[in-house]
Amino acid sequence: MSEQGLVLEFPLQGANFESAGEASSKIKRVLQQIGVRADIIRRVAIGSYEAEMNVIIHAYRGVIKAAIYPDRTEIAVEDEGPGIADIQLAMREGYSTAPDYIREMGFGAGMGLPNMTRCSDEFDIQSTVGVGTNIRMIFQHS
Repeated sequence: MSEQGLVLEFPLQGANFESAGEASSKIKRVLQQIGVRADIIRRVAIGSYEAEMNVIIHAYRGVIKAAIYPDRTEIAVEDEGPGIADIQLAMREGYSTAPDYIREMGFGAGMGLPNMTRCSDEFDIQSTVGVGTNIRMIFQHS
């Protein structure tokens, strides 16, 4: 691929709520610095935050990568975790497998995947039970 883009990569650690939101905030900051429209930044920030939180809530570890091009931002999230047994069910608003202690912290409302789908122009999820989950989101800048 001859296309040049800015690539940001952040490791994520499951159950590390102290750092929750740092990666998506840094992605947002870079998009602001390079002058991407505010409405696009908002969608990228929501999608990347939801994906980041899903790793922290459900997985052992993962990585979030943002590839920023003049016309789009691509977010890729790969995690090592329990995986998702029924993706169609997990995509339903309000469905969550988060334990009570996560919900008591204000997370795990079952809106992560629906919000990622709603905010992105393209969304793909692949998951293998016992291995992990990969998510790809594309956000067009125009």
